Amino acid sequence: VQLQAFGGGLVEPGGSLRLSCEASGSIFSINTMSWYRQAPGKQRELVATISSYGTTHYADSVKGRFTISRENGKHMVFLQMNSLKPEGTAVYYCSSNARIIGSVSLHDYWGQGTQFTVSS
Repeated sequence: VQLQAFGGGLVEPGGSLRLSCEASGSIFSINTMSWYRQAPGKQRELVATISSYGTTHYADSVKGRFTISRENGKHMVFLQMNSLKPEGTAVYYCSSNARIIGSVSLHDYWGQGTQFTVSS
């Protein structure tokens, strides 16, 4: 399973940005899809996750400002980010918990990450 993230860049504080991620390959099904981020000098942290049924979970730091969504038919996940803060600057990674064709087990797969900077 390959994951390709799109949408990184430079945004001013208070601005908005939408990240997209598409999973491809021999996918049988995808359970959860998630966004993580890793700021310079910090550990990778979970930002948001969404189940195949649409149940969402957010880190406290982004609740009310970020919205995760997905298109199951296209194996895509999105992260709409509003009211952005400088501390949101990080490399953002998408991840999926998926089952490939011919397998009976679920595995976690990761994208390569996309850089996102919040600065004036």
